[in-house]
Amino acid sequence: MKAITDAMVRLLIGAPLHSDGKLTIVSLAAEAGLRRNKLTHKHTGLKDLFYALVKARDPLPEVESETAQARAAKQQQDLARVHAERDDLRTQLQLMARIVQVLEIENHRLKETNRNLRDQLAGHTAVPDLTRRRRT
Repeated sequence: MKAITDAMVRLLIGAPLHSDGKLTIVSLAAEAGLRRNKLTHKHTGLKDLFYALVKARDPLPEVESETAQARAAKQQQDLARVHAERDDLRTQLQLMARIVQVLEIENHRLKETNRNLRDQLAGHTAVPDLTRRRRT
């Protein structure tokens, strides 16, 4: 009977020595070093206690673990997406900076050209009025 209770404890804490660690009667029997029918026929009280302890247990850690793993995987995907967006924005920022620089250069050249044209026009006399007809 001590072997059965010790096996129960090992299975419930997740530290099996002689079985696969599943919370079943077969695993309990293997962990205790007994045949399954000893638990199902002779030690029915211990079998019922084991089932009650398994049922009263918090949700299975595997389910929580899967949920945590799924959450971690989603966070990794989100992080990868954010990194990709950041890299894309950096590339766009560099492109915009180049565009602004080119536009500033073009604007400076246009101002120079406009200043040169004004200087050339200032040196010329007034444009004659061609709408008046010359009378001879």
